[in-house]
Amino acid sequence: MPGESLTDDRRKTRGKRRYGKGAGRLVLRRENCLFLTIAAVVVVLDQLTKAWIISTLHVHDSFAVIGGFFNITHVRNPGAAFGFLAGAFPLFRSIFFLAVTAAAIALIIHYLRTTRIKSLPLVFSLALILAGAVGNLIDRVRFGEVVDFLDFHVGAHHWPAFNVADAAITTGAVVMVAILLRRRKERPQEGG
Repeated sequence: MPGESLTDDRRKTRGKRRYGKGAGRLVLRRENCLFLTIAAVVVVLDQLTKAWIISTLHVHDSFAVIGGFFNITHVRNPGAAFGFLAGAFPLFRSIFFLAVTAAAIALIIHYLRTTRIKSLPLVFSLALILAGAVGNLIDRVRFGEVVDFLDFHVGAHHWPAFNVADAAITTGAVVMVAILLRRRKERPQEGG
């Protein structure tokens, strides 16, 4: 319209889905920069801690951090959380974990490319889940198994050992469930 500036035009289209050239590409908005920063920091922290464990302890070696409660123990886990599929045929296990991890990473990236995320807790959640998946994927590609070392226990009763990537995935999933429950609670009740 006459009298409207280019700036007015940009304001009208801000936040709307773009089509055509550049549509669907990952635009570096504030949320995406935060996502990439969180994910990168977690992957680096995960890999640095695992490198330290590998260079410091032989497999199954351990030292107490808090006696009777928390040890650093070098464990190799060919399965998933809690040893899921640890006893499965190695080729099946490798293909399964690589496919599931690749699918999770692809879904998160697709979601980021196609959705404007306004919720910082959701950005945090997705970044943690992606970073954890990438951290453990790196281990599976390098070693055919995951390096775990955080060993919490009460007396002789041990929680399964885990790593920074596992903690990131779990934290991200808990945050996501909390977001979904909160949204469900905030949604007005349908019907009479």
